[in-house]
Amino acid sequence: MIYPSGRAVWAAAAGAIPAFLIALALPSVWYLGLLWICALLAFLAVDAAAGRGRASLSATLTAPPQVGVGGRFTLHIAAGLDARLRRLQARVGHDQRLSPVNGTGGALPANGGTLDLEFDAVRRGIASFDRLWLRWQGPFGLVWNQVVLSMDRKIAVLPDVSHARDEAIALLQRSALADGHAQKRAGQGREFEALKDYQPGMGRRMIDWKRSARHGKLLAREFRIEENNNIVLAIDSGRLMCEPVDGVPKVDRAVTAALLSAFIALKGGDLVSLFSFDARPRVSSGAVRGSPSFTMIQKRAAEIDYSTEETNFTLALTTLAAKLDRRSLVIVFTDFVDPISAELMLRTVGRLTERHLVLFMLMRDVELETLADMAPAAPEDVARAVTAGDLLRQRQVVIGRLRLLGAHVIEADHQRLGPALVERYIQLKEENLL
Repeated sequence: MIYPSGRAVWAAAAGAIPAFLIALALPSVWYLGLLWICALLAFLAVDAAAGRGRASLSATLTAPPQVGVGGRFTLHIAAGLDARLRRLQARVGHDQRLSPVNGTGGALPANGGTLDLEFDAVRRGIASFDRLWLRWQGPFGLVWNQVVLSMDRKIAVLPDVSHARDEAIALLQRSALADGHAQKRAGQGREFEALKDYQPGMGRRMIDWKRSARHGKLLAREFRIEENNNIVLAIDSGRLMCEPVDGVPKVDRAVTAALLSAFIALKGGDLVSLFSFDARPRVSSGAVRGSPSFTMIQKRAAEIDYSTEETNFTLALTTLAAKLDRRSLVIVFTDFVDPISAELMLRTVGRLTERHLVLFMLMRDVELETLADMAPAAPEDVARAVTAGDLLRQRQVVIGRLRLLGAHVIEADHQRLGPALVERYIQLKEENLL
């Protein structure tokens, strides 16, 4: 694309006005204005032809592969053209997950350096720089040559897990799971660990009678909580889960809680996999083990996008069940409104609980609870409170049916979702339910 620069516009105006005045004063030399226009067009053509350099054009974008939500990073733009060209400017196109700090473009240094642009990551997901505009002037500075290059530079905007890591370590210390190794408590777990002297207060079932008779003193068996359990984090990213709670979408809060539990489970030696769905399955990671795998889980969590589609529980949970070849703890982060909309979910959950341990993580509907408890000041407030109370009762009906099907349900405050999940996970391990 070629278009005139500001210098060409000023040159045209500077020549046209005197030519017009001369033509009015001396009509016999009217052709002087035409000659000026022809000369200007010739200069424009020469400048445009001399400024063509797309064949020698090269451009690259450099940015960190990942950044946390709310973090700031620098994008480096490097571009090169023929040395005869005088100016080179660049501008990038980006999606809504990124916010520019001081604009999206500028002039590149004349010494061949890079143009550095700062961006803030404002939304979780896979952000991308998809286009790069480059323009430069010809030798006379009369025209701009512009090209648009397709780029595919992606950056994973990850949830900020720094607070979650600190909270996870505190929970581990509180539960005596130091360094994520198996917890050793007499009478808990199913994997035999060692023998120890019987102490008052231990259960009689812990006594190993044969070895006690051989050694002439009471010995108790010490067990440890099993490792190598299969944990599946299934996150619903449908329409209801994308509604905000206290200014943050529910799916973002679910992802943060899932990452906290994944960190704990990987520390504890269990296998962890991530699964997300809305109208159909979206993200499915393989089962991984070990603390270094947390980075991979974190990157796959960034791929969970926001959706406006209704959740298809039948397709999602059936697909998930087909992928599981052993008994697993399936943690489902979801939301529902009433028994009618949750009917298909209940049917699928009934089949899933026959083989697996299913745990539903729900966020308390603070808005409905506030409306139901608000003191009415007008007739409309009474109707609003009655409707909110009815919706809350219907929600409890669905929760009760889930428990009757054998599923565990946690309904926690949105700020306590992660710690509540971790506490229940540790409890399930201690009770040998996995």
